[in-house]
Amino acid sequence: MSSAHPALAPQDLLDHLDQGRLWKAPLTSDPAFDMATAYQHALAVRQLRIARGEVPRGYKVGFTNRTIWPRYNVFAPIWGTVWDTTLTQCDEEGTLSLACTCQPRLEPEIVFGMKATPAPDATLQQLFEAIDWVAAGFEIVQSHLPDWKFQPADTVADGGLHARLLVGRRVPLRELAGNADALDTLLANAQATLMKSEELVDQGPGSNVLDSPLRALKHFVDTLRACPGAPDLLAGDVVTTGTWTDAWPVAPGERWAVRFTSPLPGIAVSFTG
Repeated sequence: MSSAHPALAPQDLLDHLDQGRLWKAPLTSDPAFDMATAYQHALAVRQLRIARGEVPRGYKVGFTNRTIWPRYNVFAPIWGTVWDTTLTQCDEEGTLSLACTCQPRLEPEIVFGMKATPAPDATLQQLFEAIDWVAAGFEIVQSHLPDWKFQPADTVADGGLHARLLVGRRVPLRELAGNADALDTLLANAQATLMKSEELVDQGPGSNVLDSPLRALKHFVDTLRACPGAPDLLAGDVVTTGTWTDAWPVAPGERWAVRFTSPLPGIAVSFTG
């Protein structure tokens, strides 16, 4: 790697993450910094976080919503780690602090809880059989580059843009669907309505997310297993599968809510500083 970009060091990435500080320059200003390099940096940061006592709790999958790809100049999904320090669980409504986040935005998503590691080369039905529960979630994403201007490899090294995850009421999978085809159809045809202080902000169908969140999960599992050194998905992990709408800027003092088409539960969040 080029020595002209000291911010490429994993410890520097973690310091900026902890302090909510912008990077001085895109990591991709070094032409050698490609997606493979970015994932290795992300995995190195993961090891630093584990070494200081943080516990991985699963994964976030980003940029699964094809409708927003041109807006962010990213044209394929990415993934990052969710931590015990970034994951909050609630029933219908929760509170999240935005302290030390960097240009935070909110994304309404569907979250899966895993009861088993999926089979090798898992089909949709085999993935279905590895899922324990489904919940509504709000992921708070962030960018350490000004105005959310980046190249795809920057976003991977930036922790997959993950800052916080609020997971709502867990619905046992079998209460929603009896097989993968039924779940796939239910999620693809569902609609999310995003509200800020009771005012409509955005709407989007589940089909925005790589045709359905279940298909986004399959893409993620295949991609994860193709990444050298990446840990596999485990029982107990959560996976948040990507936003159904655009990502919207948020600030302390705001309250947001999302309603999903029945029988999917909704969730609300209030932000503090």
